[in-house]
Amino acid sequence: MPSIKAQYAERGSDPHQLIQAVSFDTPEPGPGEVLVDMLAAPINPSDLLTLTGDYGVLPDLPAIGGNEGVGKVSKLGPEVSGLEIGQIVLLPIGCGTWCSHLTAAARDLVPLPGQADPLQLAMLTINPPTAALLLSEVVDLEPGDWVIQNAANSAVGGYLVQLAAERGLKTVNVVRRASAVAAVKQQGGDLVLVDGPDLADQVAKATGKAKIRLAIDAVGGESTERLAACLASGGTVVNYGMMSGDPCQVSPGQLIFRGITLTGFWLASWFRQASQQQQQQLFGDLIGKIAAGKLSAPIAATYPLAQVSAAVLAASQGEREGKILLTAE
Repeated sequence: MPSIKAQYAERGSDPHQLIQAVSFDTPEPGPGEVLVDMLAAPINPSDLLTLTGDYGVLPDLPAIGGNEGVGKVSKLGPEVSGLEIGQIVLLPIGCGTWCSHLTAAARDLVPLPGQADPLQLAMLTINPPTAALLLSEVVDLEPGDWVIQNAANSAVGGYLVQLAAERGLKTVNVVRRASAVAAVKQQGGDLVLVDGPDLADQVAKATGKAKIRLAIDAVGGESTERLAACLASGGTVVNYGMMSGDPCQVSPGQLIFRGITLTGFWLASWFRQASQQQQQQLFGDLIGKIAAGKLSAPIAATYPLAQVSAAVLAASQGEREGKILLTAE
């Protein structure tokens, strides 16, 4: 049975029209390599930006889509130790995971608990560490502190709510539509508000004028200014996304008179600077939480890899309550 890969040869504003499922011969693992059968791989906003050409790093064309996922070892190449056939593994980040079968160096694969949900494990590499690091790397937070975030109904937003609660932090969660409020509350958000010109007044009233020192922005545009207005003087806005498509806007008054700081976060930069021990510690903690069912994200739908065009189109649509994932079948 031939393998299938989701390949694209050009970038553009309608990525679902550019990517297609292509058959190819199943590769043989070489020395030190294993053959992995893909089980599940998500479609993240960064994947869509890569397809449109708007992401910070772009692969050479033609390329295979997908930056993270989970698979099962199906064949061992020569000189492989430490892995077994049937073992569930985390695929290397950025390897083109929208592919039914791929070879990878055994040393680059992270063994995963076999009893854990592979769909949840497939979303491990990008969104959970982003949420965890946004809470730990930007501002020194103490239990009882408030944190405010927009795009709270996104996957990162949901993970952040769960991780913040575990650390004793309270969250103000901002969404762009009233229909998203219930889902964020269900995930444990302490306070859920719909974004608008009066956001700072809403936050001050609902939190008793709490001194919020960290705002997490995935939207950009005017939303960045509204988050800044919710912070105490000297607070920090950290941006990690551009859902609005507009540059972050923060007024000179916020920067000059209130001492607000605007900074950015990119997971790839953290990986480049973090030690192997730091990375192992982060992922070990997150894997344990996911395997124990203490950390999860809602899934809107799964699509077989052969229907990648329809899956990318679905992932491009707004008003979803959960992630779109690709599966081998």
